[in-house]
Amino acid sequence: MNPLKSVLGTIVSGFILAIVIALLLPSAISFKLNIGSLVVWFHVMAGVVWIGLLYYFNFVQVPAVGQALADKEPGPAAINKYVAPRALLWFRWGAVVTWLTGAAMLEGMGLGVVKSFLFQNTGEAAIALSIGAWLGTIMLFNVWVLIWPNQKKILGIVSADADTIARAKGVALMASRTNTLLSIPMLMCMVAFGHNGVAF
Repeated sequence: MNPLKSVLGTIVSGFILAIVIALLLPSAISFKLNIGSLVVWFHVMAGVVWIGLLYYFNFVQVPAVGQALADKEPGPAAINKYVAPRALLWFRWGAVVTWLTGAAMLEGMGLGVVKSFLFQNTGEAAIALSIGAWLGTIMLFNVWVLIWPNQKKILGIVSADADTIARAKGVALMASRTNTLLSIPMLMCMVAFGHNGVAF
């Protein structure tokens, strides 16, 4: 059976390949497979899912739905019925896993979640990480408090009248665009921290 014919098979195969590569690398450059490295790995993977879908919504789906509204056939119905709910499921839970693994990383590095949010750690790398943690938290809030509840109205998962749906579209769009804006400095903070020689 070809593992690439299913999403689960593809993901499992990707993990197996990554572990094989890690084991084959010379010990001087390979990473240790421990809880800390797995948390970092899951944090990055969940972040890729979350931010990748954020960019998909902003750069692909929203403009495509706008164009589809102008067409009689097929219109945006297929995207809104089949694609958007599934993408939003991965989007919102990707956000949660990213945030939780980020918090676990802060603890594992000895920086602490509370100390990081209160900017009590010193050094540019720790400050960059604190800023990134705040930006990620604001983005998580936007996903669960602004984007998802309003998307449920837009997609008809929750019944709403036309005026409520129109307002929901505006709120969801602005929260999503805010997250896109915040994702750029957040990613910069993550990269700045990771390239400052601080090991997990």
